[in-house]
Amino acid sequence: MNSRLNDVLEGVTGTAERDLSAGDPERPIVDVSDVSVTLGTVQALDSVSVDVERGEFLGVIGPNGAGKTTLLRTISGVLNPSRGSVLVDGHDVTALPSKASSRLVAVVPQQTTLAFDFDVREVVEMGRTPYRRRVSVNVADDGDIVEQALERTQIAELADRDIQEVSGGERQRVLLARALAQDTPVLLLDEPTASLDINHQIRTLELVKSLVEEGKSVMAPIHDLNLAAHYCDRLLLLSDGKRTALGSPPEVLTESNLESAFGTDAVVTNNPVTGSVYVMALPDGARDRTGPHVHVIGGGGSAARLLYLLAASGYRVSTGALNEGDADIDTARMLGVNTVTLEPYAPIDEATADRVVDQVEDAAVTVVADLAIGNGNLPNLRAAAHAEQVVLIEDRPIEDRNYAGVRGRELYDSLREQATVVESRNVLDAVESAIKADG
Repeated sequence: MNSRLNDVLEGVTGTAERDLSAGDPERPIVDVSDVSVTLGTVQALDSVSVDVERGEFLGVIGPNGAGKTTLLRTISGVLNPSRGSVLVDGHDVTALPSKASSRLVAVVPQQTTLAFDFDVREVVEMGRTPYRRRVSVNVADDGDIVEQALERTQIAELADRDIQEVSGGERQRVLLARALAQDTPVLLLDEPTASLDINHQIRTLELVKSLVEEGKSVMAPIHDLNLAAHYCDRLLLLSDGKRTALGSPPEVLTESNLESAFGTDAVVTNNPVTGSVYVMALPDGARDRTGPHVHVIGGGGSAARLLYLLAASGYRVSTGALNEGDADIDTARMLGVNTVTLEPYAPIDEATADRVVDQVEDAAVTVVADLAIGNGNLPNLRAAAHAEQVVLIEDRPIEDRNYAGVRGRELYDSLREQATVVESRNVLDAVESAIKADG
């Protein structure tokens, strides 16, 4: 241990020891009950109750000023609630001296100023402060613990550099390493990915995930809702200092919850790669397109680009019929496009076919994507025949994508006779021309 660091620690480690025997392993590691916090004249938290299970990653989401950081500071013992209680591993944090609470909870702040010239290793060693006594600041295991923290956060190569010389993202990892060296059962991370590039965002959250798998309990406000949905076991949604929702990501990240808390129009669907909840905020008026109605027949991702182009051009777009889980449905929902849907793998029944016909007859133009033709989507092609104007996309020969045999070829050829046939790159011009010709 560096003598300079010893001198600093000598002044902060004289607090009396406190028995921190473990609480009931069947109870949550963190238990926040009916907590209210007032900061000046502002009610920062209002009757908030939440628990964190052992070995759980709880994400905290909400707009700026919702109370996320205040909640973390209250759990760490920095702020005292005006009402309610905070227990960590069965201990009332408001009754613990700072050294004792620091053996239960480690905090990684979103922003901090380190106005001294210690090197990175010395900063990480500060995480061992709660375990040192005034009369004995050298703990045999400290070196190993510090080195492990440096390695796990991938900053070992920075260990001898001055803390003032590392980048903002690197400094964030140094603070995380310091928290790991603190070796607490609970880790509070305030916006842990805020100053990191996308590569280090993923690395950081993967590290947090591994810590949770090893038994740590983590609570973290996360600004990116899609990262929160992918990595967190549960989410707490705060708004105006109040608990709005608590549960699994699909339970919390609903369009109505997001509208209520953030005041934004958002589409909630599933990420086609990870399967986790995916949130896309829409610009104001995105669902209020006033252009002519265009219906798109696609499937299997063949219509995704068309939907984007037409929606961005101001057309009122609809699509379908599509089975739930189809890639085109995900795109349609992200864009707020009206979609005729079916259960996964279900055939297009008569009632659904009638709904498609209604959309086609209402539309100024029906666009048929460069889709694979199988027996399952023949009813969609029959519905397209009811259109006043058809734009047929041909990027590939029909022979390369017809899996419905003679019936598929005959139906396609019949539709082609009444259609304007173009490549997908020319679809906007073709739609515009068809609308003008019909008008």
